[in-house]
Parts: sequence; C-alpha cells; structure tokens
Amino acid sequence: MPVKRKSRGRAKGGKGRGAMIQCSSCGQLVPRDKAKRASRRISMVDSALYKELRQKGTYVSSRTETRYYCVSCAVHRGVVRVRSKDERKQRPQIRRRR
Repeated sequence: MPVKRKSRGRAKGGKGRGAMIQCSSCGQLVPRDKAKRASRRISMVDSALYKELRQKGTYVSSRTETRYYCVSCAVHRGVVRVRSKDERKQRPQIRRRR
C-alpha cells in the first residue's frame, strides 16, 4: 500500500512503541511521537505592569505551557496546516526569536 509520508506521520525512527499521551483538546489517546506539540510562555503579571517592571530593569519570570494535540485537533486549531504533496517534502522554516 502506498504511503503518504516518508515517516508515516511519526517521529520515532526505530524506537519501537512510543508512550501514549492525551490530546489537550479532545482527550484522545495519541502516540507521543505523533502528537503535535504547542508551547507558549505565560507571564505571571499583566502586560501593563510587565512593561513598567521591564523599564525599571526587573527580571519578570514566566512559565512555559506545553500542550499536545492529536492531528485532527491541531489542524482545526491552526497549529499545523494541510500541505500539498510538493510542500510536504520541504522542511518548514523554524521561527527564531531574538
């Protein structure tokens, strides 16, 4: 049977069976290497106070929240996009923050 992707939609390589995790949106059990990961930083203070504290030179801590989505929820929420056959062969550009 033909395959759509070289990796078959997984990031496991030759590791064998991967751990299962729950989708943060719908609760479906998904292999960890197949799930789409979305991380974002959450500030402990509101934006107006944050700007004022940064001007004073204060270090304001923030925590990183990581969520795992199944493929269908990731497409629905815009974490990943459906790409054409030619676009699938190219690696996506990684956005770097300065």
